[in-house]
Amino acid sequence: MRSKITVFAASAAAIIAAVFAVSLSGTLARASSQDIVDTAVAAGQFKTLASALKAAGLVDTLKGSGPFTVFAPTDAAFAKLPAGTLQDLLKPENKGKLAAILTYHVVPGDVTSAQVAKLTEAKTVNGAVLKVSVHDGKVMINNADVVKPDIEASNGVIHVIDAVLLPPAN
Repeated sequence: MRSKITVFAASAAAIIAAVFAVSLSGTLARASSQDIVDTAVAAGQFKTLASALKAAGLVDTLKGSGPFTVFAPTDAAFAKLPAGTLQDLLKPENKGKLAAILTYHVVPGDVTSAQVAKLTEAKTVNGAVLKVSVHDGKVMINNADVVKPDIEASNGVIHVIDAVLLPPAN
């Protein structure tokens, strides 16, 4: 009797594992079928970034074929900016400045976290260079921590960061 229970339990565990694997692969396939903008919007923690991309006129660009690597600041990262900074940047007269900041978060190509960790710098779409470092096993982009790497999108990859990156002054 004991061997029948063991076989049943093993079979049940295998079935549950198989269902979970199929379910998970379906979720990943759906996530990677969306472009960078739609993937970020669906995540729910990038409302400010989405608004800024729209104000800067960059939505269509990041919905393009790419590939792009985006170091995406969360809503909490934008909240760390000094009071009034974001509101000022979202004004139509500051569209160019906002676009320069946002394109400083984008690197051409599809760069995974494993590749990022081997870099010391990365040239952005903006033309300026990001400093890349690894401290205590954590990847940093300038002074921002990568808090969630490798979110796949159909046209690139998103790495979530905990601060807004500001390009160097010219």
